[in-house]
Amino acid sequence: MVSAAEQMAANTSWSALGKATDLRNRILFTLGLLVVYRLGTFIPVPGIDGTALREFMEGAGQGIGGMVSMFTGGALGRMGVFALGIMPYISASIIVQLLTSMVPALEQLKKEGEQGRKKINQYTRYGTVALATVQAYGLAVSLEAGDLATDPGMYFRMACMITLVGGTMFLMWLGEQITQRGIGNGISLIIFVGIIAEVPAALAQFFASGRSGAISPAVIVGVILMVIVVILFVVFMERALRKIHIQYPRRQVGMKMYDGGSSHLPVKVNPAGVIPAIFASSLLLLPVTISTFSTGAATGPVMSWLLAYFGPGQPLYLLFFMVMIVFFTYFYTFNVSFKPDDVADNLKKQNGFVPGIRPGKKTSEYLEYVVNRVLVLGSAYLVAVMLLPEILRGQFAIPFYFGGTSVLIVVSVTMDTIQQAQSHLLAHQYEGLIEKSQLRGKTKKRPRRNPVRR
Repeated sequence: MVSAAEQMAANTSWSALGKATDLRNRILFTLGLLVVYRLGTFIPVPGIDGTALREFMEGAGQGIGGMVSMFTGGALGRMGVFALGIMPYISASIIVQLLTSMVPALEQLKKEGEQGRKKINQYTRYGTVALATVQAYGLAVSLEAGDLATDPGMYFRMACMITLVGGTMFLMWLGEQITQRGIGNGISLIIFVGIIAEVPAALAQFFASGRSGAISPAVIVGVILMVIVVILFVVFMERALRKIHIQYPRRQVGMKMYDGGSSHLPVKVNPAGVIPAIFASSLLLLPVTISTFSTGAATGPVMSWLLAYFGPGQPLYLLFFMVMIVFFTYFYTFNVSFKPDDVADNLKKQNGFVPGIRPGKKTSEYLEYVVNRVLVLGSAYLVAVMLLPEILRGQFAIPFYFGGTSVLIVVSVTMDTIQQAQSHLLAHQYEGLIEKSQLRGKTKKRPRRNPVRR
């Protein structure tokens, strides 16, 4: 039996967007801030030699253009004020979340409600400033080593650090404003726009290689089909759930006895989302990022060994990438996104239980067993999506970086934003129904009764 809410959600159409004023204003506000972000990627850092940077990026862009610059929307290649992007904030958020699950003081702070959440957000901002400062200093030194600064020295380093750290903090503020007053998750949308903005240029370069004969037409058709299949596969896996049946006992309220209900506890096949992919990519891209702006003399034997054996497409690179994805999938799921002990305690407090399993410790062990089995499929799915583009890019020399991380982010953000927009439309329909019912109630008049004659 379909409920009235489900029928209304099924009948929700995008034609109602014109009537939903609040949703339209949220979408326009979001688009406006995203335009501000894109304009900031074209504002250069002071003291950069533009001609030397352009020539350097043309030679080194094959190595970092798709991998590192993917999250910055091309700002790193142009050395704009948003060259660091939003990644320091994401890294700080992930680190704080992991520490919250391991440090008792932070875990207790998380349970304090709104005040604890504000305190954790404050720690995240402090961590963002620290990470952005370290990365900005390393980037400034690397620019000087690559002879890309017009006037190298302490003044250039300080100016570069202040500009890059300020750009990252401004992006963090933009993301928070989009989340509060716009539509969708602001931080995710900033990364999403940065990835989408580089797609037209990458496709143009890809098809230009096909016209020149560097890539055969069969490879071009195969890559296009692979992109479509991978996107469909990611959508299917991101929506896949393992439902655990939950039973609630009968309860007595006053003099009435109510039958026990039943529900499902949904467990996603990929509870960790894109976090394992981002963490593994960050670790593997660290030596490439450090050596990109360094001269040959600055690259020592250790760095040369790392680049030789852990370079993109190398067997050790792919093996380490696979191990890191599996490790972070299990680690992040059991420490942050799904804690079996906490879920079992909440079920016990609500008088819910898994049929055939005793509440408490036995339920926690059963949930851990189920999630472990689900994560085998989830981690294998992440490994397949992440490694397939790497292998094909190394075998067929595809000129643009078609990464699994970018596909996961684009698909996840698109699904989340559409779901939020549909929720706003559904709420608008509810408000319209309530207003109509109130107006009908006000206009309804009671029939006048004539006085009874005796």
